[in-house]
Amino acid sequence: MLLALLLSLASCERPDPETAVFVTPGQTTIIPPTPVLTPFSGTEQLPPTPQQSPADVVAKPTYLGTPTPDPPHGTAVTTDGSTSTTHTVSVGETLGYIAQLYGTSVDALLELNQLANGNLLYAGQALLVPTSASQTGPAFKIIPDSELVYGPAAKGFDVRQFAEIYGGYLLDYEEVVEERPLAGPEIVSLVAHRFSVNPRLLLAALEYRAGWITKPTGIVEQFPLGYRASNQPGLYAQLGWMANELNWGFYGRAEGGLNAMTLTDGTRIGFDPTINHGTAGVQKWLGAHDDANYATWLQETGPDGFWATYNTLFGNPFAYTVDPLWPANLSQPSLQLPWSSDETWYYTGGPHGGWAAGSAWAALDFAPPADQLGCVQSESWVTAAADGIVTRSDFGAVVVDLDLPEQPADGYAGTGWAITYMHLETRDRIAIGTPVQVGDRLGHPSCEGGFSNGTHLHLARTYNGRWVAADGELAFNMAGWISQGLGSEYDGLLVRGTVSREACVCRDEINAITP
Repeated sequence: MLLALLLSLASCERPDPETAVFVTPGQTTIIPPTPVLTPFSGTEQLPPTPQQSPADVVAKPTYLGTPTPDPPHGTAVTTDGSTSTTHTVSVGETLGYIAQLYGTSVDALLELNQLANGNLLYAGQALLVPTSASQTGPAFKIIPDSELVYGPAAKGFDVRQFAEIYGGYLLDYEEVVEERPLAGPEIVSLVAHRFSVNPRLLLAALEYRAGWITKPTGIVEQFPLGYRASNQPGLYAQLGWMANELNWGFYGRAEGGLNAMTLTDGTRIGFDPTINHGTAGVQKWLGAHDDANYATWLQETGPDGFWATYNTLFGNPFAYTVDPLWPANLSQPSLQLPWSSDETWYYTGGPHGGWAAGSAWAALDFAPPADQLGCVQSESWVTAAADGIVTRSDFGAVVVDLDLPEQPADGYAGTGWAITYMHLETRDRIAIGTPVQVGDRLGHPSCEGGFSNGTHLHLARTYNGRWVAADGELAFNMAGWISQGLGSEYDGLLVRGTVSREACVCRDEINAITP
């Protein structure tokens, strides 16, 4: 009973909301989408004439150069491919999580450790994990880093506006996400925002796998990106899986030491040391769908594979390059604790995914004072930790584009610093476009948005659309409380001077944070 009560306060779980797809045999129920009346500007994109194909009227930037060479990264390739190391299981880790962490598969871990049941892990258990690969992946660069994140290069891009040029099946698709009906373009936008993944990348993937951008209404495909293993149909779940794979490859290689991956057919591949992290993210996604094998993966990761579809829709992805995404002297602006100075909140979740486990362990969780556990209505307020402009206020999220002397807020969260306040209740939630100052009320903590089993605030930072790790070099610093990771997701400390508080699924002195 006590364990059940503690778990009901356990803050975020990896977002995995249930979805329902309006599909009956031979028919899709469609709720007509509200048209977007924003006009085309200048000569960027014009409606096609009868003599023009949609591809002809989409403005595509010219790119005549070659991608900037990366300094060589580490490689996992060895001559025998047999090297392994030991991973010590931490509280809350699953075999699937460990497999993703090391770029391998659950089956490979089961076989390597001679485990009959992968669900019976325990904290402190030593597991063998592969750290080498027998083959090196291709050196062809697919996208720049700035085209993977929802950053400066995607400013002004409108998913619905682009989809309407082609008039494909995406426009007719409908799905219920978290009890709300959404049209196809709005689902793409929601996934892009939540995972901070470039919407152009999601659209190109949907076209590459299913042809939903250019093909007219017709075949209903419940697994449009080819991922049937989870038995989660629908566009939202499929795009969410893809975005998480992209983030695993990108942040895992950039920050987590990931230098290899395992294809669905069991082939273990070491990333070529000269590719960039954005390309690693795309390579990981392309190798994760149900039918991936070494031969098809080599084709898909080359110039005639996914890159060719991207180039057809949007032009050469390297024409959108923003480099560097982070300046060398980047530092976090001053932040305050995001609640009233007369309240004590509780640190319930250490560094974990900004949205799902692949996104850089960018978030921290806090629960408000309360006598009850679980998803209960709270009268406490989440307040602004810094000045800025609200750029999103929907599906449980309030996103604030920070207003700083060196980079004034421009109303777009993908440029400069932004903070995501997640799980804010619809009741009293601040409106989009509202300027805020430190201490202004944003909304009440709740379980809204994604999946949560306890009322709380999920707090994360991005810079130029890239998640900022809560346990990295740019750790959270809120009113002098500095975050530290302890090696496993959701486990961590907040330290201010000589005072230390440890994340706990409880309300106690050990995790009480008072301004």
